[in-house]
Amino acid sequence: MSDTKPAKSRKKAESAEAGSPPPAPPLRVTTFTQEVADLICDALAEGHSLRSICAADNMPSKSTVFKWLSEQPAFSDQYARAREAQADCLFDDILEIADDGRNDSYIDDEGNRRTDTDVIQRSKLRVEARKWMASKLAPKRYGEKLQHTGDGGGPIPTEVTFKIIRPNGN
Repeated sequence: MSDTKPAKSRKKAESAEAGSPPPAPPLRVTTFTQEVADLICDALAEGHSLRSICAADNMPSKSTVFKWLSEQPAFSDQYARAREAQADCLFDDILEIADDGRNDSYIDDEGNRRTDTDVIQRSKLRVEARKWMASKLAPKRYGEKLQHTGDGGGPIPTEVTFKIIRPNGN
């Protein structure tokens, strides 16, 4: 069994003009190896998306990775830890984006400093997207904590009443 298969359909090659050979499609990994699993998890932990990782040459498709996750328990655990590390990376990105004000203003044609609201709004969007992703990847660490409390911050008082019904009506 081969470790690789063409990423693109052979139909495209058959429909190519006669006389000019079609370009060779990139080869995709289809057989699980720990080396490829490590590459995938390292890239995830560095903040890359699975889509961008799988778009690289000589990497498996996303569907292959999902198949491996269901078939390889050790890889599934490794992948889960990489996703948690990815949430930490997103958290770090949030601080960098929020602290980076280099492009928040510019000098106009008359020499006046102007605030670039488009850049600021884009930075806000980048922060919000990362906050949302981190909350989904590691909800216990980065999710919204909803806590219901009673008066004074204590527990909510509850009262339970039981009514005993006897068969003879007494």
